[in-house]
Amino acid sequence: MIRILFFVLLVLCLALGFAWLADRPGELSLIWQGQLIEMSLLRAASLLISVFAAVLIAVWLLRTIWSSPHTVTRYFRARKRDRGYQALSTGLIAAGAGDANLARKMTARTRSLISSDQEPLIHLLEAQTSLIEGKYDDARKKFELMADDPETRELGLRGLYLEAKRLGANEAARHYAERAAEKAPHLPWATLATLDHRSQARQWDEAIRLLDQSRAANVLERKEADRKKAVLLTARAMEQLEADPKSARDDARAALKLDDSLVPAALVAAKALFREDNLRKGASILEKMWKLDPHPEIARLYVRARGGDSALDRLKRAKRLETLRGNNAVSLATVAEAALEARELALARTKAEAAARIDPRESIFLLLADIEEADTGDEGRIRYWMSQALRSPRDPAWTADGVTSPSWLPVSPVTGRLDAFEWKAPPARLPAATEEGYLNPDAAIRSLPPVATVPRPATEPETESAVDAAPPAERVEAEPEKAITVPDPNETVAPPAGDPNRKEPVPAVASPAKGKDSEEAPDPFFGRPPDDPGVREPASTEQNTGNFRLF
Repeated sequence: MIRILFFVLLVLCLALGFAWLADRPGELSLIWQGQLIEMSLLRAASLLISVFAAVLIAVWLLRTIWSSPHTVTRYFRARKRDRGYQALSTGLIAAGAGDANLARKMTARTRSLISSDQEPLIHLLEAQTSLIEGKYDDARKKFELMADDPETRELGLRGLYLEAKRLGANEAARHYAERAAEKAPHLPWATLATLDHRSQARQWDEAIRLLDQSRAANVLERKEADRKKAVLLTARAMEQLEADPKSARDDARAALKLDDSLVPAALVAAKALFREDNLRKGASILEKMWKLDPHPEIARLYVRARGGDSALDRLKRAKRLETLRGNNAVSLATVAEAALEARELALARTKAEAAARIDPRESIFLLLADIEEADTGDEGRIRYWMSQALRSPRDPAWTADGVTSPSWLPVSPVTGRLDAFEWKAPPARLPAATEEGYLNPDAAIRSLPPVATVPRPATEPETESAVDAAPPAERVEAEPEKAITVPDPNETVAPPAGDPNRKEPVPAVASPAKGKDSEEAPDPFFGRPPDDPGVREPASTEQNTGNFRLF
């Protein structure tokens, strides 16, 4: 476009010049070698411009003829280079698609058309071709050549890093990642890999310094960088909690400023403040985190903030958490546990059942079993709650890469990834149940009559067994492998003389009575005999020794 404008301006100037000369006619006389040459001024200007143009055309022709060999050579060289780049592009696409034959063919064609010194991507094509062919040693050699070239250093180091990770050579992978991060700190993969390796080695100060450098270089997004730094600060605070509570408190508070939803940071900050006898600030941090995320570990630390508190004091603190976050399963379960410790069993049962209706989980039904043991001591009811716990979902735990940990960890023990642990339900222990097999908490709670209908016996004989109360069919199913004796229905057998557990003689095999007395007898507490009949007493197996054997 600029050339066209320049040409138009030149023509316009020439036209203006000729018009100016035409308006001012004149004669031009020239004596050269005794000859007089006369012509008009306009004609002389036209001849001068024509001679100048002819000279320029002659120079262009001579220059073109002189440089024609180089021009022809450059043309064929460019054509060859274009063909080589086309083959290189086709080879890279074939390598990405996994077509080893086409990639190797394009590699050979590219080698014949382009020099590897001029185009480093040929090394990449050869390395990728070797990888998809399974020639990992050749690929590693190519990556090493690329790592020595300043133009392809980062690409070669990444290839070496991935190969080291594939072979499980974590130390070599760490070396390549640190080398890449040193030469090119703007590479996200190098920064994150080095950060994970330093976190695995518990080098928290170096990891935080590297993270600050990556944040300055805009390698990571601000939110992701803040989260990772909060995790690193929390990890350093956990290590300093025993030796230096003040530094641990400062690091934990700094982590909460970066990410106010990080529960481990709030726990460490509260523990550090409790060690400094600053109960009010520590409880304030836990209450603030409790409003955001009612976590069981927060409740446990909050309720037991002071070691000298009584059970009633802990119950008051648990009720305080319930007021902050009402209608929550964790809040209700916390109050139920505290009430059980304070021996307020009615409150404990009410809160535990409410928690089971909101979120039926294993720990809540185990808590109901503990309450049942403390309140009634009825073994059947306790086994019933424990069976409900087996059918209910597992409680959330700190889980990372398929493994669980009793406490939060900054790094995954499986992959070494930073900030891998999440508070979620661990993998199921049993295959998924059918829809009919899932637990219905309301039905489970309603299936039990009021506690008053099953009074706790004043004295419980040590040898009394639940099998004695079960029908004969239940006894036979309880121990099918032993020899079964069938006595005479009209015969009664008394225990041996001197037996401390002597009972009234009863028919050995008798059908359940269906008279007036049987209608007044209460049914079992969940409508049928217990699934687990208990342990048979040795004395009961020794009865009826004089009867004939069925088998």
